[in-house]
Amino acid sequence: MKAQVLQPASPKRVVKKPACQTAAPLIPPHPSLSELKASAKCCRACPLWKRATQTVFGAGLPEAKTILIGEQPGFDEDVAGEPFVGPAGKTLDKGLVAAGIRREEVYVTNVVKHFKWEPKGNQHLHKKPNASEIAACLPWLEAEIQVIKPTVIVCLGATAAQALLGRDFRVSQQRGQIVSSDLAPYVLATVHPASILRAPDRESRHREMEQFIKDLKKVARLISAR
Repeated sequence: MKAQVLQPASPKRVVKKPACQTAAPLIPPHPSLSELKASAKCCRACPLWKRATQTVFGAGLPEAKTILIGEQPGFDEDVAGEPFVGPAGKTLDKGLVAAGIRREEVYVTNVVKHFKWEPKGNQHLHKKPNASEIAACLPWLEAEIQVIKPTVIVCLGATAAQALLGRDFRVSQQRGQIVSSDLAPYVLATVHPASILRAPDRESRHREMEQFIKDLKKVARLISAR
């Protein structure tokens, strides 16, 4: 009886996953803010555009000393095409006024430029963007920062802070602290104004608002010191 010859097993085929697509190829060379905004209208770097009404780009002065960065547009922003025009935007406006900062003198934007939501009846429920969606959209934010060259960058909430300052950054522990960064002379984080609205009771909302204003007053001092 002949001995059975064992054939070597065929090597498993390695299927390479496609590289994460980003908006980087859409960034014009040496762009202005208006050119960036025009290019972003056609962004398809991630699937979020399919459900969104439109791209919601940043808004404000090209020469603004301060950039305020949130997570993503909400329902009101998706409809209007402007950042921070809904309830969270009104809370932000109150905080800026109390801190002595004029809204028209800052630039406001978001890490993600399309509204991510899921349906629940007739409602559009906010859904947090995932890591790949943030990575896909981040070149727009980086380009905005490069064009404006702000003195102060304020990250509003964990998504913005972790996108720019690293996944280990904790707003709950490091809010209001100046962080060393190549992005701007002063970079700090505070809560997103939407979180103030989600506080469980009136007293909590008042307390959170007071702390938010305190953080913004620090921003005002940094602006005036330059």
